[in-house]
Amino acid sequence: MTGWTASTTTLVGLAAFALLAVGCSTGGTGTRDEGPAGTQAVAQVTPSADPTSTAKPTPRIDPVALLKRDPKVSERVRTDLEPCSGSEYPVDTSYGTMTAGPSADVVVNVMTCGDSVGVGTYVYRQRGNGTYENVFAIEQPAVYGTIDRGDLVVTAQVYEKKDSVAYPSGEEVITYRWANNRFSEHDRVHNDFNRAVGNGEAGLPESAGPAGN
Repeated sequence: MTGWTASTTTLVGLAAFALLAVGCSTGGTGTRDEGPAGTQAVAQVTPSADPTSTAKPTPRIDPVALLKRDPKVSERVRTDLEPCSGSEYPVDTSYGTMTAGPSADVVVNVMTCGDSVGVGTYVYRQRGNGTYENVFAIEQPAVYGTIDRGDLVVTAQVYEKKDSVAYPSGEEVITYRWANNRFSEHDRVHNDFNRAVGNGEAGLPESAGPAGN
């Protein structure tokens, strides 16, 4: 019995050692994969109490009321400026910094209700007393103004006699920059559109799919 007991003790010890070796191997699913047990430090991220941005909210204006009482807006535009449906006016408004005024400048685009063609672009700059002054105005068919990195960019579609509203012959892209208390033309790009394609009636060509070997 003593020899059997000794042999049994030896086998149990060898089995325990083999099991420990397998658990610690890099390719197994034992303790090495799962990480050490015990009191492991856990990284915690504490949100900062300080705000991430110091930018002030941009004050919003009523662009329709501003246009209606602006003498620099033509009477025709003011008269035709009516809601398209309900209380929705055909007016787009953008806010940004172009003139280094006390608040954000405002670009207002007026369009037609039927086909959304621009009829006027206006820029308003805030005075020190909180009122707004019209510092730029252009009224012509298919015009639209945007703010691009501190510049005013006005795009005007160019039409020939036979052009439909949806398909102009080209466009003028004019960049204006604020200097000496006024906007001056800084750059102009003219684009001619391809007249051989794009009348809006042809369908897309069928796909042939990937070629075989």
